[in-house]
Amino acid sequence: MIRFYILFGFALMFSLIHLQGQLNKYINTKYAYLSVTAIVLLLLLSAIEVVRMYRVEQAEKKRLEAAEAGTTSNATCNDHTHDHTHGQNHDHNDVQNHDHAHEHDHHDHDHDAFGHSHEPKSKWKRAVGYLILAFPIVTGIFLPVQTLDSSFVKAKGFSFKGMDDAMSDKNPGTHQFLKPDSSVFYGKEGYDKLKNKELAEIVGMKEINLNDDLFMKGMEVIYNFPGEFMNRTVSFTGFAYKGEQVDGEHYFVFRFGFIHCAADSGVFGMLVDFPKGTVLHDDDWIHVTGKLTSELYQPFKQTIPVLRVTAYEKIEVPKDPYVYRTN
Repeated sequence: MIRFYILFGFALMFSLIHLQGQLNKYINTKYAYLSVTAIVLLLLLSAIEVVRMYRVEQAEKKRLEAAEAGTTSNATCNDHTHDHTHGQNHDHNDVQNHDHAHEHDHHDHDHDAFGHSHEPKSKWKRAVGYLILAFPIVTGIFLPVQTLDSSFVKAKGFSFKGMDDAMSDKNPGTHQFLKPDSSVFYGKEGYDKLKNKELAEIVGMKEINLNDDLFMKGMEVIYNFPGEFMNRTVSFTGFAYKGEQVDGEHYFVFRFGFIHCAADSGVFGMLVDFPKGTVLHDDDWIHVTGKLTSELYQPFKQTIPVLRVTAYEKIEVPKDPYVYRTN
């Protein structure tokens, strides 16, 4: 029965995530079909487990009925034999029964000793296993999903490491920062073709508006080919983050994004130079427009793209604060 609860629990959790519109906080929504497939398979396995339990119960019922019928038949036969052989076999049966009882007790003693040394350990292991499986179900159903913001950045002790160090890390499960990097999913030749193709799609735009659909791809292209976009007009939306490594009217403007799922998610965006006197707070959502320039950023010890703002406005938090690699 516990197996059924575990399987059905996971199916219920995934279904609720879909119904509540929270799937986008776990994976890139273009892979939603994988979650739907998982729900169908889990429900199928739950049904199979119900059938298996029913068959086990029916087999046990038949076994008990057969055992009860056999006991009744043996009792009748023994009564008949006892009437005819009582005097003749009394001594022999006493000895035999005594020996049999002694052996049976001895056997039970050994069996109990064996059981005491193994059964509790086995039950304990099963209980721990079921608790581990139940934990994500309980938390997934009853705990609210936290939208990532600057508090997450601060809690992780966010500090930018050198760009070269970051880009040399080719582990797809590593959280990325600032620049989306899909190269971890391609070989060198394949990625060279991809980034040149995407450059051709974006470089011809008169004004580069990095909307939700274009944000991840466009930001990656700009970081790959910053020279192609110098003094071009770029605009995008994100939340402000001051941090401890910027001064004056410089702020990072970020979006949390997914390439495939939470495992390769990251905080993406750009260092933005606002007009003098601008005061923003962490998590202020803004839409910025400006000219792309570059600056030597000391924490990275290299030159990075910087957006010099010509216009900006504070906005409400978007309905979906995340962005995704859609192609």
